[in-house]
Amino acid sequence: MNGSDALLKKLEENGTDVVFGYPGGVLLPLYDSLYDCDIKHILVRHEQAAAHAADGYARVSGKTGVCIATSGPGATNLVTGIATAQMDSSPVVALTGQVGTPIIGTDAFQEVDTISITMPITKANFQPRQSKDLPEIIDASYKIASTGRKGVVVVDLPKDVLEADVTEDDMTRVLQLEGYKPTTKANIKQIKKAVKIIQESKKPVILAGGGVILSDAANELFEFAKLSNIAVATSLMGKGSIPEDHELSLGLLGMHGLESTNNTVTECDCLIAIGCRFSDRTTGKVSEFAPNATKIQIDIDPAEIGKNVPIDVPIVGDAKITLQTLIEEYKTDNTNWTSEVVEKRKSYVPKMNFNTLPLKPQEAIKEIMEAITPTTIVSTDVGQNQMWMAHYFKTKNPRTFLSSGGLGTMGYGLPAAIGAQVAKPEENVLAICGDGGFQMVSQELATIHEYDLPIVTCILNNRYLGMVAQWQVLYYENRISQTKLAPTPDFVKLAESYGVNGVRVEKPGELKETIQNALKQREATVIDITIDPDELLPMVPPGEKITKIVGEYKVEE
Repeated sequence: MNGSDALLKKLEENGTDVVFGYPGGVLLPLYDSLYDCDIKHILVRHEQAAAHAADGYARVSGKTGVCIATSGPGATNLVTGIATAQMDSSPVVALTGQVGTPIIGTDAFQEVDTISITMPITKANFQPRQSKDLPEIIDASYKIASTGRKGVVVVDLPKDVLEADVTEDDMTRVLQLEGYKPTTKANIKQIKKAVKIIQESKKPVILAGGGVILSDAANELFEFAKLSNIAVATSLMGKGSIPEDHELSLGLLGMHGLESTNNTVTECDCLIAIGCRFSDRTTGKVSEFAPNATKIQIDIDPAEIGKNVPIDVPIVGDAKITLQTLIEEYKTDNTNWTSEVVEKRKSYVPKMNFNTLPLKPQEAIKEIMEAITPTTIVSTDVGQNQMWMAHYFKTKNPRTFLSSGGLGTMGYGLPAAIGAQVAKPEENVLAICGDGGFQMVSQELATIHEYDLPIVTCILNNRYLGMVAQWQVLYYENRISQTKLAPTPDFVKLAESYGVNGVRVEKPGELKETIQNALKQREATVIDITIDPDELLPMVPPGEKITKIVGEYKVEE
């Protein structure tokens, strides 16, 4: 076999049955081999969408996603999607084409130094210079991407390496990853120390991050929360780690978090952070973040322990395994404080019912929740649409809420939904987008149509780059500079031009029925939802403590 045949065989051996890509000149050997391969290839319409789709596929399935792009501009078009997946610890193997080894470094046609470009935004990079090295590098890439703190591995593929012969002996070689020994089992002494502190505390709170979902530890988290009777706040990436309709769920913490959640964490005397890296959007002003709390941090990545927030009890280990041990060691609960917290949380019920025009985003999200089931997968774009969903939408299961957290990538929502739908073809999938982010990737409606993916795309259309405009209103004296998107396209006609159903919703009560009809028909649909451009979500100013919220929450009376 040649290098291309060997590569595809290794993909299959590592459990890959679908890839997302866009071909190009130096990848012709690979795509020729793909012609006779059982691996399904999803042809996106822009390479960035391939990376986001592989990311969405990985987040929903728990498997490693794979994306492919050619050399030069193809590889650089992957960069944003690679950085997005890496910052959110999503396991992805990105295969990029490269010019032949004899002309690497000569500024050949469509040549860039992909390794140097992607090194700061990946977990590992490889560029095989001989075909015999290709099989072991692919195996190693899957291992690195999917173990420890998950992440992205780039394999840069010179054309001649794809064309040269590979022997059966080459297929059995194993690359020795010297020094790569990710910790999974935490130190039992540290766990016992943490248990003692938790049991002696009076006001404990759990903070669950994306690591809980990545390690499939949601069941263990829920069990520990109920056993200890400790309420759970979540970061954006931790959304779905506990059913948000349960009384122990506090909801989102941080800059765009719930006021009651921010106050509770600020008051606590013990904070147990699990799979959370304490980003600035979660903590606000670090010196005033949970100032009275003994802080326990459980994370699989030792580099994250104490990086942003001083930690009293560091525990390096896999969230699932560590929680299992915590459950075994734990004896008592903390009923009084949690009862008080739950009652305070019940007193904060966001106002969701608005019978007004233009349509309020809260009303739209309420109708979205009424139209779907707990297993429906929802992806968001980035901006106001994302924060409205994070704040108001109640997620009940892990791996059903996808969003670009660390990088905040506009254009993420639609291609991530494509990956999610491919991963779970029988499940309903919704993409919640703003009109700005949707226009960055609207060409992917062609991908949705070609592969008959029944994705329902809800565009929360306020004719603005909403989050940037919100900052201009709140912090720049309402000086709206280059954030008004007018005129916007007719999204209904745009969808129809791609062979996708298009519907416009403008009044309260219309969206629920529209979504239900689309899901019942199992046909791709774009819903253009005209919402109030003046509606703002209260938020914590950057660099301020999380209890200093600008804006007024609308609550049910």
